[in-house]
Parts: sequence; C-alpha cells; structure tokens
Amino acid sequence: MSKKLYIKTYGCQMNVYDSTRMADVLAPLGYVESDSAEDADLVILNTCHIREKAAEKMYSDLGRARLHKVAHGEQGKRTLIAVAGCTAQAEGEEILARAPYVDVVVGPQSYHTLPDLIKQVEATQKSVVNLDFVEEAKFDLLPESLQPQGSGAFVSIQEGCDKFCTFCVVPYTRGAEFSRPVDAIMREVETHLKQGAIEITLLGQNVNAYHGLDEAGQEIGLAALIKKIAQFDGIERIRYTTSHPRDMDDELIAVHGEVKNLMPMLHLPVQSGSDRILKAMNRKHTAADYIAIIERLRSARPDMAFSSDFIVGFPSETDADFEDTLKLVETVGFAGSYVFKYSPRPGTPAAEKAEQVPDDVMDERMQRLMKLISTQQLRFNRQTVGTVQPVLIERLGRKDGQVIGKTPWMQSVVIENAVHMMGRLVDVRIDEAYEFSLKGEIVGQQARITRGEAA
Repeated sequence: MSKKLYIKTYGCQMNVYDSTRMADVLAPLGYVESDSAEDADLVILNTCHIREKAAEKMYSDLGRARLHKVAHGEQGKRTLIAVAGCTAQAEGEEILARAPYVDVVVGPQSYHTLPDLIKQVEATQKSVVNLDFVEEAKFDLLPESLQPQGSGAFVSIQEGCDKFCTFCVVPYTRGAEFSRPVDAIMREVETHLKQGAIEITLLGQNVNAYHGLDEAGQEIGLAALIKKIAQFDGIERIRYTTSHPRDMDDELIAVHGEVKNLMPMLHLPVQSGSDRILKAMNRKHTAADYIAIIERLRSARPDMAFSSDFIVGFPSETDADFEDTLKLVETVGFAGSYVFKYSPRPGTPAAEKAEQVPDDVMDERMQRLMKLISTQQLRFNRQTVGTVQPVLIERLGRKDGQVIGKTPWMQSVVIENAVHMMGRLVDVRIDEAYEFSLKGEIVGQQARITRGEAA
C-alpha cells in the first residue's frame, strides 16, 4: 500500500535535485509524492544554511509539521518528520534539541541512507542522525531509476567546495569538491532524454570546477563534458550552474562559441565590485579579472548574457567599496541578478569580524543596487520585443489556458491558449516586456518538431 511523501525544498538547485533523488530512493518503500504536508506519512524538509532566515524558516515549518503529526497521532496514524540538507549537516543534534519530535536528521551526503534510517525509526521508535560525508558512495548507491522531470531535467555532476570564501558555509555542509565519473553522468542524461527531457542543466556548488574521469580513466573538465553531452540525439538545450570566476578556463570560455545548444545565459557570481572586499571574502579574483572574463565570453559568443550574486554589507564594507560594486554592475550590464544582505553564519571567518555593517546601511545599499539591476533587467527584456525567440514551454500559468516558458536567456514568457504545447520548444513572437517576464504569441500553428515527434 502506498504512503504519502511531502518534500519541501529550500535554497539552491542542488537541493531541488537532491529532493527528486530522495523521492527516488524512497519509492521502493511505497512512498508516493504529495503536494500537501497535511496528509503525508513522511514530511521531509530539505534545508538551506546559506542565510540565517532560511534556517529560522525551517524551524517555523517544523512547528507546522508537528501539528500534522499530533493530529495524525490522535487518529491512530503515524507521521514521520525528517530534516535533510545543509542545515541538518550544520546543526545536527541541535535540531533534535529544539524540535525533539523530529524523527530523522540526515546530511546532504547521506540521504541515500533514508530508507534504512526510516526502518530504524520504525523499529526503535527513536530519532536517528546521519551526517556522514561519503560523496561517492551516495551516487553509487542511488537507484538508476529516475522520476521523469519533464522537458527540463537537472543532473548533479559536482558537489562540495574547496574555495572557503569567508562568508560561506558550503565547504562545511557539503564537504570537499567531488566530481562524478563521466559514464555515470552520461547514463543519467540519457535516461532523462528517453523520458522526454530536451533541456539538461548540469549542477554543482562549483560546477565549472568539474574534473571527472572518463571511460579511459582520463580526467576531463566541464567543457569536454558539455561536448560529450551535446552529441546526444534530441538534446536541444544545455545549461550549467553555479560557476565560480576562478574556474572559467580558456576551454570552457571557448566552448560557448562552439556548442550551439549550450545556452547563452551564464550565472557567474561576483559578490562585490570592490577588490578590498573581494580579498576579505577570499574570492581570489579582482573586479578587473571578472570583467575580463565577461568580455572574453562575449567575444566567444556575442549574444551571451549574465546574471550574478551580490552581497551588500559584508563586514567593513565602506561607501567607497559599495560604489565600486555599482561601477562593476554598470560596466557589465546584467540581464538580472540576486542581491543579498550579508548574513553571518556561525563558524565562518567573516562572522567573527568586528566591523559588522549596520542593518539600516545594508538596507539602503541593497535598495540602490536592486534598483540599478532592475533597470538593466528591464532594458535587457525590452530588447526582445518584436523578435521571434525559441521558447521551451515548462508549466501552467495562473489563468486557464495560460502557459509559461523560457527563452535561451532564462526569461519567463507568458503565452495564452497554448496548454497543448506543454513540454515543447516553440517559436514565439515577443510582444511585451516587463521586468520579470515577457508576453508573446506562438508564431504560426505548429511548434518546432522535437525528438520523437518527426514522422
């Protein structure tokens, strides 16, 4: 008899991928995913630890899950609660101290053990914790069977981080950098393609630091891996995220001009435009280094567009440092970016610095930076008005008959009366542009013919 599984995912795309794989490993136990925690037999919170608010939100959600657990207990049913992901890895036993009703705490490198952990809880009626770092074993022990992800699928190729940026907890929660073997990645990509995916997004904490072994036992980088994946029949789009400027080597830059189905949108976090702050962050690149990378990528592929991450209010950031960030944004011209106020994370070097920036100063800087980026994003979107763009229809919109798809540059496009085109790549004339979306109409009556549809 099937049991209902509810997974709430916080944070990055790596967590999204991990959540799908948790569902895969639990399927043999009879768990079927549900959209609601209210009737779930197992609730998993797959957590993020990058910012303090994400961790506090987890505890708030745990409180709601506890109410469902109590209500089910009164009906003679049992609901299990599990905390997975980076907050689980960072806080471990502290989670059980604050929320003793939690049954399982499991780190991001150990979720393949979920079936055994759940059986252990059911047998002993006691909470269990697994925070082991066994990256390769995790991938080796994940089932080959994958749940279909639709037209776009995520594939994890690299985990962990060796950069040790002074603000970041990832090296402590995800461990050292580890790259999956090429053949394992290729098998997973092929499975997704057979299930109907036409876009593959390669994931990693530092995805462009990938250095996996190929079938001959030779180490290859991300550029060579992309070339191999591009040879699959039927793959329309390839993306990768998230990258570090230090790992944008010559071969990877060149591949953007060589592989047609590698999309011309790159998320490349810079964090600050101040060399002094970048040094304090241990980023090991300068603002000039970053701008040079952008210029080289645009030379390799002129239609390249970029997004980034910025932290405002890093300890000791001055007005002059912040002005340097504004100058970098004006120089590059982004298609969109994420802006975060600095959040001290326990155990990171930056959290111990005495020169913390006042919250009101961070707020003011954040608003100024967001306004500049919003202006650039709207300008970029307006450039598409009147053009015809290939759009991959991914999901339903808010209104009946409405769908939403993505351009090569990750712009959301709203299209009316096109539910029958779900999962397809269609040509769309862009009629209107807003800051966060476009509106368009399918050109002609026919979508592009994608793999498996040709006569």
